[in-house]
Amino acid sequence: MSEASDAGASAPPGDILLTLRTLLPDLSKAHRQIAEMVLADPQWSVQSNVADLAERAGVAKPTIVRFARAVGCEGLKDFKLKLAGSLALGTTYLHRAVRTSDTSEEVVNNVLGSAMSALSEWRRLIEPDELARAAGLIHAARRVDCYGTGATSNFLAQDLQARLFRMGLTATAFSDLYHQHVAAAALTAGDVVVAISFVGRLPTLLELVDSARGRGARVIAITRRQTPLAKLADLVLPVDVPEDATMLVGTDAYITQVMTIEILTILVGRLRGADCVRRLEHIHRLLKAKDEDVDKSSVVYWGWTRPGGG
Repeated sequence: MSEASDAGASAPPGDILLTLRTLLPDLSKAHRQIAEMVLADPQWSVQSNVADLAERAGVAKPTIVRFARAVGCEGLKDFKLKLAGSLALGTTYLHRAVRTSDTSEEVVNNVLGSAMSALSEWRRLIEPDELARAAGLIHAARRVDCYGTGATSNFLAQDLQARLFRMGLTATAFSDLYHQHVAAAALTAGDVVVAISFVGRLPTLLELVDSARGRGARVIAITRRQTPLAKLADLVLPVDVPEDATMLVGTDAYITQVMTIEILTILVGRLRGADCVRRLEHIHRLLKAKDEDVDKSSVVYWGWTRPGGG
């Protein structure tokens, strides 16, 4: 029996998005790539032609048609009709992969499956050479300014600054807008700005980036491709995932940005060499010791350890 017959026979009826999530572990590598792409951005998938689908999934055009049959459809046209039907059922404002009728187990599976699909699709966008280039710019910089506008972006900017600071780089991440403007005005051609924004079009951030560029600083943007921020940057680290149903920056966007920062700082650390590793080891030991001090000085600790204390 063929792969198409096997998959089609085991596919649950009705919602094609649920079908894809159910069949995902059993699909071939190429078909799994396509399924993950569709699950990550079904709205784009239903509107795209076979050439665009094949290019984004990294497969040949005939593979797209074979995939449609493998998941129980008569062909690509039938698959897209069923996909449009699934989208027409409506995405709740709880989560794009969850319906109000889902059981608790289905909520867990669908949310985790959605996140993993988004990460898998995002992985195909990553260009290791561009990450390495960004790490090289940061490593060689006189100063690194981390900019983020909004709750999530500002937190991520602070996180990146803390990581770079621990490695011995001169890095800033001001949350106050006026301090950000002052910092941008003080940049030089030897400095680097890392601008973080999934939305990528907030006027205040764009103004800061434009000011930094005017001072000769290089700009690395962690944002979606084709955003105004991406167009201003010297180098873009893309975080293209589907938009969230309830928030401007949803969980999938947050996870991809965190992973970008994680990979980027590891690459920077490798460039900084053995001294950086020793520095991080020393800091780790220091903080572990401070954790023990905090635990032993707490009210709970003394309450349990003094005579008669429980």
